[in-house]
Amino acid sequence: MSAYQKKTKQGYEKDKERIILDNMVLVKRIAHHLIARLPPVIMLDDLYQAGIIGLMEAVDKFDETKGASFETYAGIRIKGSMLDEVRKGDWAPRSIHRNSRRISEAIRAIEGQTGSAATPQEIADLLQVTVGQYFKMTNEICYVKVFGLDDLGITDDVIDDVHMSNHSQPVDRVLYNEFKDALKEAIKSLPEKEALVLALYYDEDLNLREIGEVLGVTESRVSQIHSQAVVRLKSKMGEWG
Repeated sequence: MSAYQKKTKQGYEKDKERIILDNMVLVKRIAHHLIARLPPVIMLDDLYQAGIIGLMEAVDKFDETKGASFETYAGIRIKGSMLDEVRKGDWAPRSIHRNSRRISEAIRAIEGQTGSAATPQEIADLLQVTVGQYFKMTNEICYVKVFGLDDLGITDDVIDDVHMSNHSQPVDRVLYNEFKDALKEAIKSLPEKEALVLALYYDEDLNLREIGEVLGVTESRVSQIHSQAVVRLKSKMGEWG
């Protein structure tokens, strides 16, 4: 390697290091946002480390000609890297998986029979539990599951640029786009308040307390609405596995 090439390489590495340091606050912000939704056994430091890897990948692969800002692109890569780390393990006891299936089946049965959104009371009655027990079950399910809601509100060109490397075949691309469309339609079909809570939580990055202030309800009530919305979506998206 010539002296010029060494100097150029050194300059590139310094620029890369500077960009990574400048965006560490983004890694921390995303980690703190995710940790509140994840099981307590997951450590914040683990999310940090995964996020740093995502940030480094973003620096290497960012293409400004795609139209997205670096922060937007890096945010997706960072969050994706953290979620990949989370998905390597499964912290849910079998009872939670079982309850998840029971609730999904109950929702489908009720909505198939009535043609309208199943209420918590109807679901609890079918499961032969109290409404309080039902919400405890949904909270546990949401606490250990990571759902693909983060694509919402992100432009398709950015999504495709990030994800299509793993969906390079035409059939995979079609299936991926169909899943996105199905998810968006499922969210549109939710009761208005549930759809609003999801939008404020995932699109606007508001926490449960802030959403409660917007809706004029308690934080615990927002948690219930959020959990109900997620299990209802899981039921609607059951055919996608």
